[in-house]
Amino acid sequence: MRLRVLSSLLLLFFPACQLAAQASSNAQKFSPPSRTFRFTYSFTVKDIPSGAKRVRVWVPIPQTDQHQTVHVLAVKAPVKTQMTQEPEYGNRMMYAEIQNSAAGKAEFTLEYRVTRREYSRGDYAHLKRADQKPSVVSASMSRLIAPDSLIPTDGKIKELALEVTGSQSGTVAKAKAAYDYFFTNMRYDKTGSGWGRGDAVWACDSKRGNCTDFHSPFIGLLRADRIPARFDIGFPLPEDKDKGDIAGYHCWAEFYARKTGWIPVDISEAWKAKEKEDYFFGSVDANRVQLSTGRDIALSPRQDGPALNYFVYPYVEVDGKPYDKLDKQFSFEKGKSSE
Repeated sequence: MRLRVLSSLLLLFFPACQLAAQASSNAQKFSPPSRTFRFTYSFTVKDIPSGAKRVRVWVPIPQTDQHQTVHVLAVKAPVKTQMTQEPEYGNRMMYAEIQNSAAGKAEFTLEYRVTRREYSRGDYAHLKRADQKPSVVSASMSRLIAPDSLIPTDGKIKELALEVTGSQSGTVAKAKAAYDYFFTNMRYDKTGSGWGRGDAVWACDSKRGNCTDFHSPFIGLLRADRIPARFDIGFPLPEDKDKGDIAGYHCWAEFYARKTGWIPVDISEAWKAKEKEDYFFGSVDANRVQLSTGRDIALSPRQDGPALNYFVYPYVEVDGKPYDKLDKQFSFEKGKSSE
């Protein structure tokens, strides 16, 4: 009897191991298991008016989690700074306040050692087998099925959700249908105006944009189906370089399935590298660092201006008004975990 039970357990265990190994093997084609690098985040608040009484500065701070390990190496600032955290998403930030500035500018540099790990939940077939039923939304997830200012869950987005995901059964199948729809019907295109705001309705109408424009309607469709989904943003690392400047941010999305947990997708990167279409549903590579999560962000301490659309660049206010005269530079250099 004991042997029969053991044999049954082995039959269940080994196919599962083979499936996990296959998912890992597929993932290795496109991403190293991890990347360790020095990340430098520098900016200058310039042309500060001579009569300015208070300059407030907030900077997103990458934090350690299961996908990345972050060590602060240096913080250079003209005044004393403090580390704070906003309660809604848990984003951390550095806050500085400059009183009666006479310098005309303020320079900041933050340096980190980061080890970023590939984040893979396996391929679609594996994920679908694990989660074939709708997610049960707990109270703690309610914010992640609610609309954002540029990601509605009614009107055109709800109509599109019914069209694209309505015939699908289960969380993962619905998410894959939305992923396939935007991969097929949008193009990565940063010409003209309107792109880059993550306006879900604009993206559906224009069928183009950057990473924010790909992932905002994806999040909207899932939330319209009461599937928790969230927006992640940080900076990309070129996969074929060991150092260099980083031109701008990159974002991706995650959705929640009750048996698996959070599952990442990166539709815009898949669009730019079509051979990675299957990989980027369920996985994101190690070529990135995450700085924050969420949209419509209230900072800590609270800013005087409106909630931030997303939080990856420094946010500055001069005497209570948003101030955008900034020079920014971001760079990375390959490092060692023992650096």
